[in-house]
Amino acid sequence: MSRMPAASLLSAALALALPATAANAPRFDPKRLSETVRTLSSDAFEGRAPATAGETKTVAYLIKRMKAAGLQPGGELKDGKRGWTQPVPLLRAEIKGTPRLSLTVDGQSQALTQGEQVAIRAAMDGSKDVSITDAPIVFIGYGVKAPERRWDDFKGVDLKGKIALVLINDPDFETGQGDFGGKAMTYYGRWTYKYEEAARQGAAGLLVVHESAPASYGWATVKNSNTNTMFDIVRDHPAASHPPLEGWIQRDVAAGLFKRAGLDFEALKKQAQSRDFRPVELKGATFSAQYAVDSQVITSQNVAGLLPGRKRPDETVIYSGHWDHLGVGQPDAKGDRIYNGAVDNATGIAALLELGRAFAKAPRTDRSIVFLAVTAEEKGLLGSEYYASKPLYPAATTVGVINMDALDPHGPSRNFTTSGSAKVELLDQLIETGKRWKLVYSADPHPEAGHFFRSDHFPFARQGVPAISFGSGNDWVRGGVAAAEAADKAYTADRYHQPADEWEASWPFTGMARDLQVLYTLGRDLANSKCWPNWSSDSEFRAARDATATDRR
Repeated sequence: MSRMPAASLLSAALALALPATAANAPRFDPKRLSETVRTLSSDAFEGRAPATAGETKTVAYLIKRMKAAGLQPGGELKDGKRGWTQPVPLLRAEIKGTPRLSLTVDGQSQALTQGEQVAIRAAMDGSKDVSITDAPIVFIGYGVKAPERRWDDFKGVDLKGKIALVLINDPDFETGQGDFGGKAMTYYGRWTYKYEEAARQGAAGLLVVHESAPASYGWATVKNSNTNTMFDIVRDHPAASHPPLEGWIQRDVAAGLFKRAGLDFEALKKQAQSRDFRPVELKGATFSAQYAVDSQVITSQNVAGLLPGRKRPDETVIYSGHWDHLGVGQPDAKGDRIYNGAVDNATGIAALLELGRAFAKAPRTDRSIVFLAVTAEEKGLLGSEYYASKPLYPAATTVGVINMDALDPHGPSRNFTTSGSAKVELLDQLIETGKRWKLVYSADPHPEAGHFFRSDHFPFARQGVPAISFGSGNDWVRGGVAAAEAADKAYTADRYHQPADEWEASWPFTGMARDLQVLYTLGRDLANSKCWPNWSSDSEFRAARDATATDRR
């Protein structure tokens, strides 16, 4: 990451404000971390899905633990007093029964099984039923319209009444070179963007072609994340952000469809990597879908604990993590239907609670500190998006956000990382803080996975608030990079968004305990300083931050 001119000044100022060292940082108990993860990811919490009994148990547990830690209520103001929660209204939608889905080429129909060949999401445009009969299919390359890059995959094609078929990730992914940051995914590579653009283009639906490498996860993750209950924030005009049909299709099914239509999937995929690509209609190929949708507005909860600052309580440092997971869903090969979410993200919540406990036992900081557990991250960062748009504490006077998601429960590493490598002074300060523990910062080892857009710091960043998501290192003290990467690959393939993401007694949690000392020190330094970290001058988030500069002392 390129360093910014102001970074060294910021680091020096923070060091003068509070010269915390590894020696005087509090110790975090690995056993307490393990027990919290064990509890939250137990079957009793039913996978912690929003708007379920699992949410009720989770929110009650979080409030109980925050009270016991010595935190004050930090949630919504009501009658002049803060409660523990921030209500988050969400549109909840699920497909009723089994959807009827099929592809037809030249009169020959192929039935598609939900969760196998395709993964169709419940309609998020407000529809109560989806009825699409013999809609033409158009291949739109990567589904990107980026004027600033002189890129338009749509080229004025009329998609009304048609199904758009697009590739996952960016046009640069295959070669690592081009107009979209090389291997590092831009927001154009995210499936969320592709659905949004399809809605803007008036498509009847969009299917993303799944391939494990550019998606950074296997089909099991796609299936488990998209065939259960869907959520979205409540929008004034949902059809402006969602086409009637959204879903994924297996790569081999798509390739077979192209072949039946007289086309070569790999050849067209290659063409799609050029700005000269033009949409291709699959002649004689159509898609049909019929299913009813049960949709209603529900209210989920963000949970917030507070430690008011002693000198400047209107200035806020936020620690965050998401409490939700996927709930009860499709059974795996063993018949297990509870998606326990131990690593993702009971680890982050355990870290949040222990940080709150440590700060509550220490002398109060000059600035306020908020410990924010957000809902519906697994449904598209919805809890953090709602908070960022309707903050409990003004974004202008929020010093920074330190997010924790899917931390490593194994032993310590020699390094650490973040989700993405955005140029922000908050990251520079984290790097300087890590050096006190002789930790090396390693840029996101898999920028092609688009992690920057997949964690709860991202909605804050879009509002201009300096925000990072801390990531555990990939160079273990015992086993090095090889052991850490092998464990990460195994987790992604066999546990991520699957019922197998369960607590293990063998996990030592010693790495997390050490990493929390770093995160505690970073937050304490910020909360006792008068510094205001910012984004780099060329960051897309800088303008939003600078627009509120007069609100900060």
